[in-house]
Amino acid sequence: MTASTVLGVVLGSALAGCASISGSSPGARPAAALSAPSDASPSAPPKTPSSAPPAHAKPPNMAPGPEGPARVLERGPKNGDKVVALTFDADMTADEGPRAAGGEHFDNPGLIALLRRLKVPATVFMTGRWAEEYPSQARSIGTDPLFEIANHSYSHYAFTSPCYGLPTMGSDGIGGEVERAFGAIRKTGARNVVPYFRFPGGCYDDASLRALAAEKVTAVQWDVVSGDAFATDADAVAEQVLAGVKPGSLVVMHCTRSAAPVTDRAVGQVVPELRKRGYRFVKVSELMAG
Repeated sequence: MTASTVLGVVLGSALAGCASISGSSPGARPAAALSAPSDASPSAPPKTPSSAPPAHAKPPNMAPGPEGPARVLERGPKNGDKVVALTFDADMTADEGPRAAGGEHFDNPGLIALLRRLKVPATVFMTGRWAEEYPSQARSIGTDPLFEIANHSYSHYAFTSPCYGLPTMGSDGIGGEVERAFGAIRKTGARNVVPYFRFPGGCYDDASLRALAAEKVTAVQWDVVSGDAFATDADAVAEQVLAGVKPGSLVVMHCTRSAAPVTDRAVGQVVPELRKRGYRFVKVSELMAG
């Protein structure tokens, strides 16, 4: 692993983001994670890929019964099927509006356009604040059958501490955060919205999972950290992803230009190489369906 790759992982964890390798905050005690059962404006949406389920199909959900904590998906079934899910976190905290107004780009339309050109299905974990800042992009992503939008909280504040320096609001606020984010996303006109949630920073504990259970969503983490957060070397990011992917892998990346400026270039290397290796790209809902 190159020095720039290591830097991307370390700093990526500090980003609000979603580069926690373990899927829980330092010192937090996570519940057991489960596998699923055995460029300027984006281009026009393509036709639905043949691998995608019918538009009317209800997305699978590992939501618990009334007494259990939320269940956590870190990867797909270990059945040897060469599928991989690329996921992109659209991070933006509740207090970053002034930075966006000042010209900072929390979006990445070039990345979305690239995924469309390459016909790569993907799941975008979107914060409500991002959806409010970029409603036309949220609607475009959320009405394209190539993509699905999942919940990444409204404010991108952590629900347990410590969590890589993120502001913490406590698990008692999780219900409001999830509901407010879904509301902001759907208000844009997005329709391909799935009942999945990713913890900001990937940080959670037992209290967070119990609080999340009431929202009837599956918590989705990952088994491959791309290291794209704050990275400046696209080759190093691509190398890290390619080294980590196994059949059924879930890859975490970002859809935020200001904090992950080389993601699209890394994806441009990762996709053809994984296809050459025989992998097929799927959304999280398809990975969960097994």
